[in-house]
Amino acid sequence: MTRVDFHFNAPDKLHYGSRLVRKIFRSGKRVVVHGDSALIEQFDRTLWEFSELDFIPHVHVGDPLAPQTPVLLCSESCDTPHIDLLVNLAGNTPSFFSRFERLIEVVSDDETDRTQARERWRFYKDRGYAVTSFDLAKA
Repeated sequence: MTRVDFHFNAPDKLHYGSRLVRKIFRSGKRVVVHGDSALIEQFDRTLWEFSELDFIPHVHVGDPLAPQTPVLLCSESCDTPHIDLLVNLAGNTPSFFSRFERLIEVVSDDETDRTQARERWRFYKDRGYAVTSFDLAKA
């Protein structure tokens, strides 16, 4: 069963997501990052710009290099070659999350984002998933 973690109170969701993906990449795991189309395009740019010293190889899930690339970007329900980790930046529950060993929900300090996250939390809990939370404001 998928392990679900909520990382909440991220002051900058895209920057935190980039740092998180860098950490996952450095650990040797593969990750899929999910969000709506506009958010994924912003996240793609953020991965290129957030650190001058790091290169994080990433492509969109439909790219021919996707099977060999450790970080995939996905804006819809997608069939992915990776099932290790899913990072959700979207305000909705990814329909395909249960294919992954672990799901990390990144939640900003924006009230709308927090409200949507509460709904996702209830969704996972009501279906029996183990859910944990990490308050980034206290980290």
